[in-house]
Amino acid sequence: MFSAKGCHESPDHKFSHPFLQAVGMFLGELSCLVVFHILLCHDRRSPEPKINPGQAFKPILFFPPAMCDMTATSIMYVALNMTSASSFQMLRGAVIVFTGLLSVAFLGRKLVASQWTGIFITIAGLVVVGLADFVSGEKDEKHKLSEVITGDLLIIMAQIIVSVQMVLEEKFVYKHDVHPLRAVGTEGFFGFVILSLLLIPMYFIPVGNFGSSPRQVLEDALDAFCQIGHQPLIILALLGNIISIAFFNFAGISVTKEISATTRMVLDSLRTVVIWAVSLALSWEKFQGLQILGFIILLVGAALYNGLHKPLFARLPCCARFQDGNADEEGLLSGSTSSVNEDH
Repeated sequence: MFSAKGCHESPDHKFSHPFLQAVGMFLGELSCLVVFHILLCHDRRSPEPKINPGQAFKPILFFPPAMCDMTATSIMYVALNMTSASSFQMLRGAVIVFTGLLSVAFLGRKLVASQWTGIFITIAGLVVVGLADFVSGEKDEKHKLSEVITGDLLIIMAQIIVSVQMVLEEKFVYKHDVHPLRAVGTEGFFGFVILSLLLIPMYFIPVGNFGSSPRQVLEDALDAFCQIGHQPLIILALLGNIISIAFFNFAGISVTKEISATTRMVLDSLRTVVIWAVSLALSWEKFQGLQILGFIILLVGAALYNGLHKPLFARLPCCARFQDGNADEEGLLSGSTSSVNEDH
């Protein structure tokens, strides 16, 4: 966590500007729209164009999911200042629970027994990770126990909003033939414009001790720019965040049809492990054995929900017939419930 002086030579304080960081994230998503048009122009110059630009659509369709994305992202950035990076990454696994429930309620899907089992195991994993945070919060010098618990609850709340975003995208957006990069970029455009405008009233909304800036307002963008001026490394971190968001979305969309569900899950799990390892190496958090247990339980839950157990069951004679019997029901789940920009 960077610390620097603010405006008017205010004392050093940590760089805690979650809404401004969320604006940077949407800027990364918006860059996908720029990349899409660059690739499209280059493709049209070739003798045999390969990129399908998709059908004409109303951009306003992306406004509701973009507002969900904006709200959830802002909440998660606030929560990230209250809890550890590893817990933040693990608790995002709660999206499986809420997406599964909302898909049943609003998309008319039928979850098979393994998916219900995966949901309940995921809930158990979330409880273990929360318990680990509760134990570590009593010994944490950087965060108070109340901050850690509040941060964890905000992450769970954000996953509910992300699940609503996924359902909205699947119900109203996916039926249109829109290029994924264009979809991500359009949502990024709405999020960037709306949240940038909201920074103005946030500058005047007092929040007391909840605000970490000297003025104790919801978001002090001017203080953020002053801190960047005093500590140039902050801008490097923000640019890294923007570039990583753009890269993850572009790479994820480019290879999503080429890799299996197993590979996607392994890569996502690897990201959590890397974040955890870096946090421990830099002494940003202390080792907690309960987190390992919670992480393993969450992996098992996600594996069951995504059907990664099926190749193993197919090798067992006693389970092969059961697999065939569920083939029709699983066809209802063949569509991905992941957000078009889930990698942020």
